[in-house]
Amino acid sequence: MSPPPTTGPAHFDDDDYPAFTMGRAAEMLGTTPGFLRSLDEAKLITPQRSEGGHRRYSRYQLRLAARARELVDQGTALEAACRIIILEDQLAEAIRINEQMREQD
Repeated sequence: MSPPPTTGPAHFDDDDYPAFTMGRAAEMLGTTPGFLRSLDEAKLITPQRSEGGHRRYSRYQLRLAARARELVDQGTALEAACRIIILEDQLAEAIRINEQMREQD
């Protein structure tokens, strides 16, 4: 039996696979590479790096970036938008864990 492939279709369903370059991510979000760099500096998303040192983003990270852009477009300061998203993410995770614990009882 051969091992699963390390690239290609096996990663299509992986939300955390760093499939998108900075340029492609910015294009998909309708923003600039600078905006994505600012999200990295604010610690909202930390993209993986290619062997050449280029930033690579996952679908999950792009969803966070899209939410940040939405909040910033509504007038929220970037730092506040990032904090809101981090807290929303932490709350969703706590709810998920709580539901799992209830199912175990």
